[in-house]
Amino acid sequence: MSTTAPTPLRLGLIVGSTREGRFAPVVRRWTEQRAAVHPEFTVDVLDLAELDLPAALPGHGSPARDALGALSERLHAADAFVVITPEYNHSYPAGLKQAIDLFHGEWQAKPVGFVSYGGMSGGLRAVEHLRPVFAELHAVTVRDCVSFHRPWNRFAEDGTHQDQAETEAAAKVMLDQLAWWGATLRAGKAARPYAA
Repeated sequence: MSTTAPTPLRLGLIVGSTREGRFAPVVRRWTEQRAAVHPEFTVDVLDLAELDLPAALPGHGSPARDALGALSERLHAADAFVVITPEYNHSYPAGLKQAIDLFHGEWQAKPVGFVSYGGMSGGLRAVEHLRPVFAELHAVTVRDCVSFHRPWNRFAEDGTHQDQAETEAAAKVMLDQLAWWGATLRAGKAARPYAA
């Protein structure tokens, strides 16, 4: 019987807001801290506000598409994703849709979880709009997510949330689901490559 520890899963943490004055960095720090202590993950943060993505979808062979190679490699390397999204006008930001649409095979047969924030809905409408987008890309979205309702005054200076026990529990459930799906799909693809 082998006692070798399994290779940690690489979790791509995608920060979907690029708006000036965004609240996303607070949610990013909170999410990154929870993911970093999960025993099955290493974390790679992909903040869309820090990436130079083209405004239009480039055609195949265009220089703009070639410039996406480094980001493509990071997405390919990920075994699972967490998408942090605000809710704008009952949906998710345009920049997030652009970032998703720039790639295809990078998402396939990988699990996706969500951390959302917004007003009364806590960003859940954005999450429900993202689920069919990722399904079309052959990704698997996990059932449970983390949702912050009206979060602007609910985080302390040290990054803790006033409902810490509840939010910690929600994060653990989501990350555990991602770990199960990530390990299962990674093993499945190793045994039999996924063909969409």
